[in-house]
Amino acid sequence: MLVYGKNVALEMLKNPKNVQKVLLQKGFDDKKILSLLKNSNFPVQIKSKQEIDRLSEGVHQGIILYVRDYQYYTLSDVLKDNPSFIVMLDHIEDPHNFGAIVRTCEAAGVDAIIIPKNRQAQVNATVMKTSVGTLNQIKVVQVANLPSTMDYLKQYDFWIVGTALEDSIDYRSIDYSGKIVLVVGNEGVGISKLVRNKCDFIAKIPMYGTTNSLNASVASGIMIYEVIRNRK
Repeated sequence: MLVYGKNVALEMLKNPKNVQKVLLQKGFDDKKILSLLKNSNFPVQIKSKQEIDRLSEGVHQGIILYVRDYQYYTLSDVLKDNPSFIVMLDHIEDPHNFGAIVRTCEAAGVDAIIIPKNRQAQVNATVMKTSVGTLNQIKVVQVANLPSTMDYLKQYDFWIVGTALEDSIDYRSIDYSGKIVLVVGNEGVGISKLVRNKCDFIAKIPMYGTTNSLNASVASGIMIYEVIRNRK
């Protein structure tokens, strides 16, 4: 997998175990990154701007990293650490939304993210770049079936909070002090009926303007930090 850009490169190089090779544009002069590359155990190659441009699919800022494909965690990997806050994504399709949610989860100290295997953006270069490399610090679990996973998590005393505008209660009225799974729905249709039926609470974020919904990553950020605020 190729990732590019100074911010994600800086994060990846702080813990470079998954970095295989680095390409730098001729004249690259970022001192922090160059310092991290001094004692690297992987090849560092200098390329022309044209060569770097051909390899990247976006703004590369003169650096491309070849990194190992992301290794998903298992649910048992996560549960053995006794987590108390998990975010579950119900078929988020936009990799930019996925990456932004990953970044928020890492910043808030969320224990893990659960995603389905199908009809869901998977970890790729766009997700890695949007998350600014924070995927290295958070566990992402890939499962075959969300409803059955929710049933399994309830056996570990998790309360499951979904998000929707209809037939829901104000997100600020819920007690988040226990073990929580927060379910974030698809950008277009929200959480599915099967997933909704497994939720203990359905929360909504009140809309006071003319907009009747929020971007999935923005809504996630509001909900995640409400959970965190309740635990303080």
